[in-house]
Amino acid sequence: MKYNFDDSPLRRGTDSVKWRKFGDDVLPLWLADMDFASPEPVIRALRERVEHGVFGYPEGWEPTDLAEFRELIVDRMLRRYGWRVQPEDVIIIGGVVAAMHIACHLVAGAGGQGAGVLIQPPVYPPILNAHTVANLARHDAALARRTDGSYEVDFDVFASAIRPETRLFILSNPHNPVGRVFTRAELERMARICLERGVVICSDEIHCDLLYSGQQHVPIASIDPEIAWNTITATAPTKTFNIAGLQCSVVVIPNPDLRQRYQQARQGLVMWLNLMGQIAGQAAYRGGQEWLDQLLVYLEANRDLVYDFVHRELPGVRMAKPQGTFLAWLDCRDAGMREGPFEFFVKHARVALGDGATFGPGGEGFVRLNFGCTRATLLEALERMKRALERGQPSTASRR
Repeated sequence: MKYNFDDSPLRRGTDSVKWRKFGDDVLPLWLADMDFASPEPVIRALRERVEHGVFGYPEGWEPTDLAEFRELIVDRMLRRYGWRVQPEDVIIIGGVVAAMHIACHLVAGAGGQGAGVLIQPPVYPPILNAHTVANLARHDAALARRTDGSYEVDFDVFASAIRPETRLFILSNPHNPVGRVFTRAELERMARICLERGVVICSDEIHCDLLYSGQQHVPIASIDPEIAWNTITATAPTKTFNIAGLQCSVVVIPNPDLRQRYQQARQGLVMWLNLMGQIAGQAAYRGGQEWLDQLLVYLEANRDLVYDFVHRELPGVRMAKPQGTFLAWLDCRDAGMREGPFEFFVKHARVALGDGATFGPGGEGFVRLNFGCTRATLLEALERMKRALERGQPSTASRR
């Protein structure tokens, strides 16, 4: 089937938080939510289930439920990443953010007074703030910014950020917002340091399917059994297939003791996966690959368009090409703005971007741009940004 990503459903006036948050004349490129219709097999499966007309409690109350879904994950991990997991390793729940919060509660219960969580800012705000849900401390190991605008792990900073009370490392790979796809060598070195220091890894790999030419995702737990034994891996079909509102995610924990403690930590907090999330997630993994293959071609062209436009048309703004995700991380610190770039572009360009300051240390002066939209929307937003920088006054850009 041929998908047309230039023909996106209109979302303004719907229940989309992305499109409702700002004014009707604002183009929203702030939230990590694509504007494309989901794969046809997903829509068909949901329609068939709706037509049944009864929406009682679904399968998924017990750890052994959802056998077919779990087998889909086992097969997918092996085919795509060469990672052999067992069905009993797989937990299906609603939301990767919830999965991270459960990991925080797990270590809070076992870590004693002052237990801490290690993160790598600038980073996705729910990771930045995950420590607060379980009254943990936050330990920062800031990513190092290269001269070309890309980022890398400073291993001296990483190791020194781990304190005796650090119990959990939340990894974002591919990294949100900087777009890095960490190499096997980087992942193994981080994992070994965590093993040596008794730090459990919780790896947020929700963008693992959204990679560009020349990139290969390596689940950190796939490197070797010892690392797998110390790792909670969280991923989902939601970003990949644009079904985020259905809250479906996958957690893989090969260590049975760690898995049991994780299941105990979720009791009363995160229960079964909702019925429509089950239907959509399984349909996406079973029949969505053709859609995904075409989407990645479109997204890569959008990424390259943003990169070229920024460097050619937006003076003082810089970016590195993201290796994964559909998010561009724009450095606006030399653009001569008298206010923060988020405020500037909303006020003067009528374009809403993600405020870099909300991503923690190292995010000030940056904005995150979601290029998971039609090319026409993306071009209009970039042109508005260009005119705002040229004029330094409110844009007269036409409404969408």
